[in-house]
Amino acid sequence: MKMIIPFLLSIVLASCNQVQNQLAKVNESLINAEAGTLSGRIKNPSGYTRSKTDTTSFASYLRHLKLKPDGSTVKLYSGEDKPWQHVHAAVIDMEIGTKDLQQCADACIRLRAEYLWSQKRYTEIHFNLTNGFRMDYTKWREGYRLKVDGNKTWWEKTAESSTSYQTFRNYLDKVFMYAGTLSLEKELKSVELKDIEPGDVFVIGGSPGHAAMVADVAMDDEGNKIFLLAQGYMPAQEIHIIKNPNDESLSPWFKGDFEGALETMEWTFPKYKLGRF
Repeated sequence: MKMIIPFLLSIVLASCNQVQNQLAKVNESLINAEAGTLSGRIKNPSGYTRSKTDTTSFASYLRHLKLKPDGSTVKLYSGEDKPWQHVHAAVIDMEIGTKDLQQCADACIRLRAEYLWSQKRYTEIHFNLTNGFRMDYTKWREGYRLKVDGNKTWWEKTAESSTSYQTFRNYLDKVFMYAGTLSLEKELKSVELKDIEPGDVFVIGGSPGHAAMVADVAMDDEGNKIFLLAQGYMPAQEIHIIKNPNDESLSPWFKGDFEGALETMEWTFPKYKLGRF
């Protein structure tokens, strides 16, 4: 279950970062306000190019994510505006449900799962819960449902088999309920920062912890990489591309050769894991 204490701590941390980064902006020359996809809306800085990708790859899926119109606010699960609107450069046009479930780690899980669903790679859709239980979508699809008693979890067939998208969304909501940054950090395979790719995740497990997905990567002729970050947050809210609080000339891109902590608009990763599904 989502916990109250992490939520309250996140509010305090967010408030502190709001003051620190309230003047953070994006480089407007990098924004094409008329474009409706990630790669169309956020342009490459001079000297950088996005790598060519297969149309069926996760990188391609992320680059073609549909965005809400430029200037849109980030909405909470309740339908209200997020209290602080200085954080984002763009908002991904994807419903998040009406419950406080799809938070930061869940947003990363959602994007990965939606990609696999779009490719009909159903057997690859599985995520570990905080207690280590592997929750396979194929079991849910067959009508099995998760049963929980304390820290014990098991499958029990209580529903008809269904291949509908709504059944898939119901599965994800249950994953969101019992997974989080702690389970995600353990599940991902570690990768080096120099090898960063779209779809990788910066994560620090904890209560609270945080996770943000690398939405795209570009590189210059010397091999220097920059990246975009997509995040959800607490309380549950629309996934959005965040600004870079420390480099207005490059924002919303981040340099890939940073040392030490990764500072973002609402979180500082002092010690993080860069992981890959």
